[in-house]
Amino acid sequence: MKTLILLCLAVAAYCVPIPQEVTVEDEYFAESYLKNFFNLTEETGPTIRRGISPVSKKLSEMQRFFGLKITGTLTADLATREKMKKPRFGVSRHQCCQFLHIWNNPKWEKNSLTYMIENYTPDMSTSEVDDSIEKALQVWADVTPLRFTRIYSGTADIMISFGSKSHGDFYPFDGPDGILAHAFAPAPGLGGDAHFDEDETFTFRSNTGYVLFMVAAHEFGHSLGLSHSNDPGALMYPVYTYSNPDTFVLPRDDVNGIQSLYGPNPDKDPVQPGPEPPTTPNSCDSALVLDAVSTLRGEMIFFKDSFFWRSYPQSTTPQQSLITNFWPNAPINIDAAYESQYSDNILLFKGRRVWAFSGYDLVRGYPKSISSFGLPESVSKIDAALYDVESGKTLFFVGSSYYSYDEAKKTMDQGFPKRSDETFTGLTSKVTAAFQYKGYTYINRGQHMLKYNLRTGSLLRVLRTSYLLQCTNF
Repeated sequence: MKTLILLCLAVAAYCVPIPQEVTVEDEYFAESYLKNFFNLTEETGPTIRRGISPVSKKLSEMQRFFGLKITGTLTADLATREKMKKPRFGVSRHQCCQFLHIWNNPKWEKNSLTYMIENYTPDMSTSEVDDSIEKALQVWADVTPLRFTRIYSGTADIMISFGSKSHGDFYPFDGPDGILAHAFAPAPGLGGDAHFDEDETFTFRSNTGYVLFMVAAHEFGHSLGLSHSNDPGALMYPVYTYSNPDTFVLPRDDVNGIQSLYGPNPDKDPVQPGPEPPTTPNSCDSALVLDAVSTLRGEMIFFKDSFFWRSYPQSTTPQQSLITNFWPNAPINIDAAYESQYSDNILLFKGRRVWAFSGYDLVRGYPKSISSFGLPESVSKIDAALYDVESGKTLFFVGSSYYSYDEAKKTMDQGFPKRSDETFTGLTSKVTAAFQYKGYTYINRGQHMLKYNLRTGSLLRVLRTSYLLQCTNF
């Protein structure tokens, strides 16, 4: 019998305040984390502060996997402690590099697989469970030669069941909100089987519980031979993320992983191949054009597609995450964003609407129309937004012009719009993002940033996006 893959699925990972000083409790927690998720061998007492192997080695492994600064110590980087505090999936034997196979590369030596649902959760109707399981398997069938057939008696390749605590496989579940499910890699006997923790609340479509489709689709990736990915956009990334089953498309990293085992789907229509698998944006991409940039309570936030990077003052290593993991009610592929220090909110713009968030929560009354700022109805979207700390004004860039909004009076200033190049020297093309950082104004136009002194309007430097958004490939 091969190694069990424990999958601790988690709710959307939010920040939690973490003390700057590392306490004994922090050390014990970190050692427990490394034992549970990175196969750290038993140690006696807290040793992380001393950096003694194998703790230091496993901590470096964890930092490498999540794209953190590799220090091998707990004290060096607040981001490491924050990452440990996040709820998450469990871990298989080895993890590094993007998609992975299970440690000894097992796979099914046939393309026709059977599955059987042994019992049902009372959280959902029988038809909802059936539909969720079928759709989750179809995710993998769509991109491979694998075909799944349900049977109702006997023993299937993939046996699916719900149970709690000790449920017959020597790997007991731990109650609500911990390990949601686990699965066995391809092999005889228990190989391929997937077990779901009945102490969790599974749902069909609602994001108020754990969507069974998302849990099952991830588990079946392990049932077919995949391990975890360090691509935060991948289905096999070790953090649960809500997604609508009706619109879900398997990301490119997962497609690459499963096709490396089984090959592509030979029945795929070359004329109408279906939706293109989404690719996670890379901060090391020299052609990267950001959707928006904003500050947020001392951090910098860089938006691209469904993702954003957070840059901490304590670390030069930005952390990438899905937008909806941080703000579940937020739009993706946004047009603009800014932090209003007057209202202590961050505002996200897409099309004719704007969303305001206080911390992680959507502010009452939002989303609103962008016309609520006093913008004319002819403005169908804004290209960028910039909050000026000194004046308390927000500049909205639309095409080659910009508007000025008074945050305190909640009115649009008279005499606008103005041409952008009247105020910002050399700004002759469309603005793609705008923000302030350490007293200077930065305006993105494509792959470049223009650094300004806003008081004088003088252009100081032309920079690449990578000047502030550091490459995170390790």
